[in-house]
Amino acid sequence: MTLTTVVGSSGSGKTTFLNDVHKSNKCTYIRQYHSMRPYIPVSKIPKFDPTRLPYWDIYIREEKADSIQVGGTMAGEFTAGLSGGQRKLLLFELICQRTANQSELLIALDEPFAGVTDDFVPYMVERLNELRKRHNIILVTNDHVETLTKMADNTITVSAVDRTKVKVNDMEGVDRQRAIFALSLGDDFEQSSSGEDLKFFFDVEIFANSALVGVTMFSIFSFGLFIASFWDSSEDQAALVLVAGGIIAYFCVNPYLLSLVDWRNAMDEEAEALMHSSRSMNRGLKTCLTLSIVFIISWVEYGVVNAVVDGLSAIKFWVAMFFDSGSLTFPLICLGIYTSMPFQAVQILGSLPFLLMIFLSTTFSPGSGIPVLKE
Repeated sequence: MTLTTVVGSSGSGKTTFLNDVHKSNKCTYIRQYHSMRPYIPVSKIPKFDPTRLPYWDIYIREEKADSIQVGGTMAGEFTAGLSGGQRKLLLFELICQRTANQSELLIALDEPFAGVTDDFVPYMVERLNELRKRHNIILVTNDHVETLTKMADNTITVSAVDRTKVKVNDMEGVDRQRAIFALSLGDDFEQSSSGEDLKFFFDVEIFANSALVGVTMFSIFSFGLFIASFWDSSEDQAALVLVAGGIIAYFCVNPYLLSLVDWRNAMDEEAEALMHSSRSMNRGLKTCLTLSIVFIISWVEYGVVNAVVDGLSAIKFWVAMFFDSGSLTFPLICLGIYTSMPFQAVQILGSLPFLLMIFLSTTFSPGSGIPVLKE
């Protein structure tokens, strides 16, 4: 097995080179700025022993080993937890443990030493030597270049002057694409879904994710104001009360829906680092969880609407409320979880049903508008 380092000046295309290797072979990949859901409790990661982390004794002494989270920022919300360097070491150790029972994989590491202090370098070197016995490794580095080039079997130097050629050891002018194909060798990591992955999803998304608490508190506040504002409405105002309740229900779940893009990106990168076994399983579970939130909020909407106006207690009105909420939120769920669209595109396209409801509704302005358009 071989260890290959990719070096070069800043902006020369080292990470681009590594990304192209990853595209040619869907290898195990740790990015320079690797995304993870910040609210993941480290101790809940399945089939992972955090005591092998070189800094874990700190949290044992502080009695935080069961509660410390990955940490970082997601959807504009900061979660306290591990530092950037500690997260890098966590991913590195995760790869080491996951791949210990397999061989001949291709592992790509982008700046594995970035953000890691000198006292942890011996740990990294030891783990790299263990990995190279069983797997092919390609890594990009700007840190500890001398140490890594001495360890490496091959050193590739990329340059911004001529991006079509690279230097391999002492060989100048090697075709870049040929070098990428030569490096893109390795078996796929074999991993199957298990009950532990299902438990991991529930531990993280239900018990550790503060977003559900946020949705709950905002819903209580919003529907409380709704009751105060529409209390004792007459039955001839029922249509307006229904629309107002639907709008409030939409805004109660909307912040959670808008976080789905960041969730999808983080979940995909976690899968690249072998944190869990299945993207599709996590997408399916997240969809079920999101639809459950919509389902619960529709029942709350049904209850408060009937608290302020009479004549809407038939179950068909709840069915209508649920499908109204579903039609408004389903595009955001599908685009946020199942596409690779960026946040702004998801927000614009996913909000179109809500806008169309306002533009085409006959409740707001009955009898107005261009003839035939609303019909």
